Amino acid sequence: MFRATVLTLYPEMFPGALGVSLAGRAMERGDWALEAVQIRDFATDKHRTVDDTPAGGGAGMVMRADILAKAIDHASPEGDARPRILMSPRGKPLTQERVRELAAGPGAVILCGRFEGVDQRVIDARELEEISVGDFILSGGEPAALVLLDAVVRLLPGVMGNDVSGDEESFEGGLLEHPHYTRPQEFEGRAIPDVLTSGNHGKIAKWRRAEAEKLTKARRPDLWASRVEKKQ
Repeated sequence: MFRATVLTLYPEMFPGALGVSLAGRAMERGDWALEAVQIRDFATDKHRTVDDTPAGGGAGMVMRADILAKAIDHASPEGDARPRILMSPRGKPLTQERVRELAAGPGAVILCGRFEGVDQRVIDARELEEISVGDFILSGGEPAALVLLDAVVRLLPGVMGNDVSGDEESFEGGLLEHPHYTRPQEFEGRAIPDVLTSGNHGKIAKWRRAEAEKLTKARRPDLWASRVEKKQ
């Protein structure tokens, strides 16, 4: 079973959206488990302080290495094979490939940063994998952790009603997904492309691939360039 442990200052944010729809039903069935751990429980003073001023000066506060290390060691004792992840805007961008790798594993321990960041020493000492969900700044790592877990959980066996439904989604095979259509046949003067109602599955597959390639070239030239490079 996939087990996720989230280290956070706001455990009440979990499961959040993960408690409904596909992820919520999968959790109820026991397909995966989620535990939210309060980082302040590992503080040593009466105020349950988890941060301090940055060395060298500057604005804001930094999460302390010693407090975070205790929380991480509690959640991930020796022998725990789950990767330790820090949600961070400076991390490697989250990709569908990494999502699939995580979904195939035993779970993850996810640290949600706050304030100006996390003391680098605990990142190094506990070998945290820094992951980013985009080139923007959030108020904390919790929304990013929810995004990561949603992406992973939907790929767990039995979570999606049709396990092959994810095979042609965006980023699978290095392409954005082709356009979709359904009834009515005509909407405000716009008809479903004839090829999709032709019944010719070979032509439909060819059309979908061509549309996916066209969208990727136009909207994500970086993905297209990477795809071309891999084929060379």
